[in-house]
Amino acid sequence: VQLVESGGGLAQPGGSLRLSCAASGRIFNIDSMGWYRQAPGKQRDLVATITNDGSTNYADSMKGRFTISRDNAKNTVYLQMNSLKPEDTAVYYCRAWDLRYNYWGQGTLVTVSS
Repeated sequence: VQLVESGGGLAQPGGSLRLSCAASGRIFNIDSMGWYRQAPGKQRDLVATITNDGSTNYADSMKGRFTISRDNAKNTVYLQMNSLKPEDTAVYYCRAWDLRYNYWGQGTLVTVSS
């Protein structure tokens, strides 16, 4: 399974960005997909996850600002990020789980700065 993220970049505080993660390869057993982030010098933390049937889970600090969604026909998961703050600056990674393994994308950098 390969995961390719896109949509990162520079945003101003209060602005929005939408990240995408496209899955390819042996994807027929993928169940959950999600987003994690890693700020400089910090550990990688959960942002949000979504299952095949659309059930979602968010880190508390992201609730109300970030929305995860999924298009199963396109094998793509999205992260809509609103009201961005400088502390949201991080590399955002896509993750997917199948019956036996989990997979990571290469990450996309999000920088929130004026």
